[in-house]
Amino acid sequence: MSAVATNQSGSTSTSRSAVRAAAAGAAGICMGFAGMQVALAAGAPLGEHVWGGTQDRVLSGDMRIVSCGAAVVLTAMAATIARRGGLLGHQARWLAPATWGIAGYMALNTLGNLTSSSPVERYGFAAATAVVSGLTTFVALSTRGE
Repeated sequence: MSAVATNQSGSTSTSRSAVRAAAAGAAGICMGFAGMQVALAAGAPLGEHVWGGTQDRVLSGDMRIVSCGAAVVLTAMAATIARRGGLLGHQARWLAPATWGIAGYMALNTLGNLTSSSPVERYGFAAATAVVSGLTTFVALSTRGE
């Protein structure tokens, strides 16, 4: 199925299924990152792969609290993207600027990941956050005026 459909006036618009798929992809990646942050907060030995590659294998108590906060923020981002993409609830005025904010934040996050000393962040997480930024931008552009 094409992502672009022709409406009654002959102009093109992005199909609802493409927007929903993009929202599901972006929200799913955010939830994957949220799950990882929960695991880090619980003591998973992955600390050197996150937070710029500057942490010990198991995060300190303070960084575990930060990971809990990151999990909450990532979950809220996922819900916002899913809602803007028509997967959850109904539309609200605040969703449009919030979706653009998430797209921009994830673009900046990608730049940060690219500068990390951790190869996992530099290659894996940077690619994932770039995808989230791109998919979220697609959702934001495709739902303008709604």
